[in-house]
Amino acid sequence: MTYPPPGTPRARIPSPLQPPPPYPRIRAGLWRRLLSGGLAVWALTALATYATADTALLPTVILLGGLLLPVAFVLWAYERHGHDLGVSAVLGCFLAGGTLGVLGASVTEQHPLHPSLRMFAGAGLTEAVKLGALMFVLRRLRGIHGMRAGLVLGAAVGCGFAALESSGHAFGTALSTDGLGLRTLLETETLHGILAPLGHGLWTAIAGGALLAHRRPNGRFRLGGPVLGAWLGAGLLHTLWDSTHGVALWLVTQLAGPYPARQLFAQGYVPRPTALQEHLLAVFSVGGLVLVSLLGIARVRSLARRGASWRNTP
Repeated sequence: MTYPPPGTPRARIPSPLQPPPPYPRIRAGLWRRLLSGGLAVWALTALATYATADTALLPTVILLGGLLLPVAFVLWAYERHGHDLGVSAVLGCFLAGGTLGVLGASVTEQHPLHPSLRMFAGAGLTEAVKLGALMFVLRRLRGIHGMRAGLVLGAAVGCGFAALESSGHAFGTALSTDGLGLRTLLETETLHGILAPLGHGLWTAIAGGALLAHRRPNGRFRLGGPVLGAWLGAGLLHTLWDSTHGVALWLVTQLAGPYPARQLFAQGYVPRPTALQEHLLAVFSVGGLVLVSLLGIARVRSLARRGASWRNTP
């Protein structure tokens, strides 16, 4: 090996402004690979369960189906808009939203069959629990603030809640059906999995964005008018989401009777429905969910435009 002669100028390599993060970086496009690979494994597991009637595979079907889409959505949000927030903050919000959120919702949330003040109160308390989970995770991360951080981390909390709630609904379906009931189980998993990012993820993102947009520089949270207004808006969207089935029943009675609306609300279903009634109920129920999702997406987009840091992300 030859060395340069003495006195030869050497190139100086500037050191980075910040040390590299202690956690491994997530490669771009991981959410796509996770989603495609996870869907393939879930489908193969479901087919094996159906073919063999082996109940030992049910936990895999339920947990993978409940976690797959929420985790993929959180990874997408992190890759596009949350690299500087850190993996620990995003992962902590997801886990806290799932565990603390579901635990609090089991105590506070109630599901009456038709829209009511009790439904709104239950949805509002559930959103407050999820907002509390976000504050708990960020209590020592004083440097995280701003609208963009609130939207990303709020969505992580909501998706964590949705993941465990969907798994819980799927377990309840499996326990309540006669025998294996795999078809009903898969329908429940598919519906809740697709709707998870469009429901709880959006609502908590709205409240989380307002919370961190008004966070003090010293890390303290301000629960002023804008934050309370965002929380009430998230609770209203949650209530509208939960009431779509009741509203669909009411519309069916108005268009395709002959049962009175009060009787349907008391029973929660159409007795001996005709083909037309079944079709209308499905259309109105799904249409209501789509409408509430579009309202939530529009609200999140309007909040994102207010954050200057959001324009610096793809």
